[in-house]
Amino acid sequence: MIAKTALILGPSGGIGGEMLRQLVAQGWKVRALKRGLGAAYRVAEGVEWIEGDAMNAQDVGRASEGCSVIVHAVNPPGYRGWGQQVLPMIDNTIAAAAAQGATIVLPGTVYNFGPDAFPVLHEDSLQRPLTRKGKIRVEMEKRLRDASERGNVRVIVVRAGDFFGPGARNNWLSQGMITPARCR
Repeated sequence: MIAKTALILGPSGGIGGEMLRQLVAQGWKVRALKRGLGAAYRVAEGVEWIEGDAMNAQDVGRASEGCSVIVHAVNPPGYRGWGQQVLPMIDNTIAAAAAQGATIVLPGTVYNFGPDAFPVLHEDSLQRPLTRKGKIRVEMEKRLRDASERGNVRVIVVRAGDFFGPGARNNWLSQGMITPARCR
């Protein structure tokens, strides 16, 4: 039987936090790796909070011990240095998942696609991004696909916009289209 233990990288973000809540509600044992834990994070039903950084391979490896799932929902603080940090972070996750035989769950984006992929995206839609961020996201998924094809890890990419779902925050929909005074 596969252990129902998951590691969440990025547990204080919108997607990571929701994954944490849903997994706990389904009876999973959850570990949450977070930079700068305060006292508020140390007590939570069903969650083992671990102070660490996804940029540190040893932190990710230690936190992932015994986990069957690693949710990679992490970003650099304030997105500073995003382009330089996300690939080493995904490499650390891949190494930890390979060591544990864990499945990686990655919240994917639509940044990977250029205008020629729309109006309807399919699983096999070509990823030809026009932006630097999109090109980096394509490289992240390529590294995951390569690890999966080597047989080291299983990977699930869940693709959706960051504006979707209850509790969505810091997104273009709420910032540019809906103002708090008009929401009722």
